[in-house]
Amino acid sequence: MEPWSRRKFFLTSLASSFAAGAGRLFGRALPEGAAVPAAAQGTRPIIISSANGLHALDKGMDILKKGGDTLDAVVAAVTVVEDDPNDDSVGFGGLPNEEGEVELDASVMHGPTHRAGSVASVRRIKNVARLAQTVMEKTNHVMMAGDGARRFAMAEGFEDMNLLTEHSRKIWLAWKASASMNWRPGIDSPEWKEHLAAIFDHDEEKIAYAERVIAHPPTGTIPCMAVNEKGDVSATTTTSGLAWKLPGRVGDSPIIGAGCCVDNEVGAAGSTGKGEENIKISGGHTIIEMMRRGKSPEDACLEALSRIARNYHNDKKKLATFHIFFYALNRDGVHGAASLWRNHYEEKGHSVYAVHDGTQARLAECKPFFDEINAHG
Repeated sequence: MEPWSRRKFFLTSLASSFAAGAGRLFGRALPEGAAVPAAAQGTRPIIISSANGLHALDKGMDILKKGGDTLDAVVAAVTVVEDDPNDDSVGFGGLPNEEGEVELDASVMHGPTHRAGSVASVRRIKNVARLAQTVMEKTNHVMMAGDGARRFAMAEGFEDMNLLTEHSRKIWLAWKASASMNWRPGIDSPEWKEHLAAIFDHDEEKIAYAERVIAHPPTGTIPCMAVNEKGDVSATTTTSGLAWKLPGRVGDSPIIGAGCCVDNEVGAAGSTGKGEENIKISGGHTIIEMMRRGKSPEDACLEALSRIARNYHNDKKKLATFHIFFYALNRDGVHGAASLWRNHYEEKGHSVYAVHDGTQARLAECKPFFDEINAHG
């Protein structure tokens, strides 16, 4: 046995001090007599996203395993979702604004070079995450918006196309009919239910989905963040925004420091849900700074949610009118996510997010800030 040394005494004392303060450091009290958990061990490379990116993370992980850039990995992953006409939260087939136009927002941040790019209120360009990356790489700007961003995309070879699919167009028509007497047949015609059934050819599943998104307009979005074996971090967030929004409305997704934030010395953070609430607290930046101070990604996400709740004096009745989610990972590959409410919109189970640790993509639970189910948000 090695002789006892001053160094061993110091390290033992340090470990004991950490054990005593671990509950405070990570924002939770440890039960009396409970063993202190070992420091969270991360995995590198790793890539995470909101749950709608589960099927797309293989694409990003393949790039990471081949030694590719972390930003290329996250953009490749979300491009799969942007291209999918069956996902109406981003890109092609996204639910439109109140005039029936699909408007997209996106941002990227590249940890190794400390650069960022962003686009907002872009029409007729499908892959806005890649467009945000192009803004970062090809211009001296960080953010471009509206028709200027669209014309820049055309100059860079992006395809101009109609982003409104027939599926999304029908849901928009159903929303218009529910919101205005002028967009549905008059009193001499069938009632609302029959009119809605006619729009969707009496498909009960499509009718039920349309009724849900009409009653509770989706916010869409997929954030994605990755860290490679060296510890380099990048992230992107892309969205079609709030369904039926006023034309020109911009949420948090293209806002650097809100919907997307990266610090290569710390990690990355992103968000989905009601972007207006995130913008007010600069949620992505808040999470990064909390992780810099030693909080785990999950606890940092909960801190951001606590600031949103505090803005409403923790009034659950007001907070129940919306939902918001935060996702984060640190440069060691430790990841976590948190949701304002336990469920994901109309679903009753726990909110989840997608993780790929190099083995396979899986879903992991978000930590709820409020454990109740929110039937409205």
